[in-house]
Amino acid sequence: MTDTILYDYWRSSASYRVRIALNLAGVEYRAISVDLVKGDHRSEAHLARNPQGLVPVLEIDGHSFTQSLAILDYLNETRDLNLLPKDPAEAAKVRALAHSVAVDVHPVCNLGVVGHVSKLLPEDEGAKVNWMTHFIPPGLRAFEGLLTRFEQAPYCCGDTPGLADICLMPQLYNAHRWGADVSDCARIQAVETACAAHPAFAAAYPDAVKPG
Repeated sequence: MTDTILYDYWRSSASYRVRIALNLAGVEYRAISVDLVKGDHRSEAHLARNPQGLVPVLEIDGHSFTQSLAILDYLNETRDLNLLPKDPAEAAKVRALAHSVAVDVHPVCNLGVVGHVSKLLPEDEGAKVNWMTHFIPPGLRAFEGLLTRFEQAPYCCGDTPGLADICLMPQLYNAHRWGADVSDCARIQAVETACAAHPAFAAAYPDAVKPG
């Protein structure tokens, strides 16, 4: 049995990122579901793993890590994933592209936020959808604009998957789930096609890991 354990939730964007990276690294791991809908993340056991009550939590190499972007940094540095260019300036530009989704769009479009929106507007059955379709398209269109500074060959920033691809794909899953229209983003669509054909991304896809 592998000693690498990923505590995740199948629809969690942050967990999705880490699944992709683990697959790219060829790391075998055991996934333990933390059902966010059922409130498993608020259990005493999970809060002991992560006082923030968030997923993912990754146990690997004798360590326990939280925060997906920090986990991606660790896997990149210990598994030579080459998720970022070696040149510091180019790496900063790629990191900014990735963070435009992971830091600016994702936090306002996660389960906890839209759940709270729904509670604030109980009479509005479309509150969740309206929230998502308000925030996701502008964020992805900004990503599309930033992509013009890179050559998609065929991934966001070159001929191998990188940090930007890992952050983009989970947000695209959310866009499709909530009916957020990004059909005008041709570069993003091309990257999505390339990533969907990559085994590491396909194996991490939420519907592929959904429990039961």
